Amino acid sequence: MGLLDGMLGNASKIDASKIQADFSQILAPGEKVEHAYQLIRDYFVFTDKRFIVVDKQGLTGSKVEYHSIPYRSIIHFSIETAGTFDLDAELKIWISGTAEPIQKQFNKKLSIYEVQSVLASYVLR
Repeated sequence: MGLLDGMLGNASKIDASKIQADFSQILAPGEKVEHAYQLIRDYFVFTDKRFIVVDKQGLTGSKVEYHSIPYRSIIHFSIETAGTFDLDAELKIWISGTAEPIQKQFNKKLSIYEVQSVLASYVLR
């Protein structure tokens, strides 16, 4: 991911096996990382059991907050594709009990349709 993409807040796909190793302390026994995306320093991860939003805080990013969201808690999601003058696409995910959605930006290098398909495959089981 380029510096400009990071400054604009665009997400990019990262290797799921790297996240599997890095997140070994927070994953349940037998839980497998299927897909992962990075947004500057933050991540969101799709496992076979849940959706994890990772928020690195502070200047150094040494303080990390992990939001674990069971797929059954996702009540609504939407995508907005990139337009001619709008260079990024957006994913919004609404969680049961919260008014505001989780929002993530994607650059054109990453297919928002792929991400939507991944999310749908877990939520619509």
